[in-house]
Amino acid sequence: MKLKVQRRLAAAVLRCSPKRVWFDEERLDDIKEAITKQDLKGLVIDGAIRPKPIKSISRGRARHKKRQKSKGMQKGHGSRKGGHNARNPGKKAWMAKIRVQRSFIKILRDKKYIDTTLYRDLYLKSKGGFFRSKRHIKLYLEEHNLLKPQDAKKLQPEEKKQEQTPKPKRKPKAKAETKAEKTEQ
Repeated sequence: MKLKVQRRLAAAVLRCSPKRVWFDEERLDDIKEAITKQDLKGLVIDGAIRPKPIKSISRGRARHKKRQKSKGMQKGHGSRKGGHNARNPGKKAWMAKIRVQRSFIKILRDKKYIDTTLYRDLYLKSKGGFFRSKRHIKLYLEEHNLLKPQDAKKLQPEEKKQEQTPKPKRKPKAKAETKAEKTEQ
């Protein structure tokens, strides 16, 4: 059954390609009798003629690759396009570092471990890139005796006391006989 004209008219009605026009196999006789666009519009409303879904590029592979990258895979030298600074900008590293330092000296000021003039001095030093890390600020304060002795103790991280439980003794593994020992026997 040739429905070339009906397919072309239906494509015009549906505003799609003739390749995307789908005809209901059970209603082919009705479709063949339809010769005007108005007839075909009625069949579209009835559901005898429908547009097929648009074929697009699958995102399945892309999703899989994204999952793998979140695990740290597929990030080797062959997959890299930008330089080191493009992939890990220096500005972001600086922001992370300066935020830690500023929050630390704010805590020191709020707990009255340092006065406002020392806070301002430390703030400007950290802004100028003088300190490498939060630990470097602690070392600087200790070396220059800028903290009271009781405050300095509070800044030290508490040592974790782990109770050492005796490990159960294992039986020594039986040594595998070497070739030399086998030939002697």
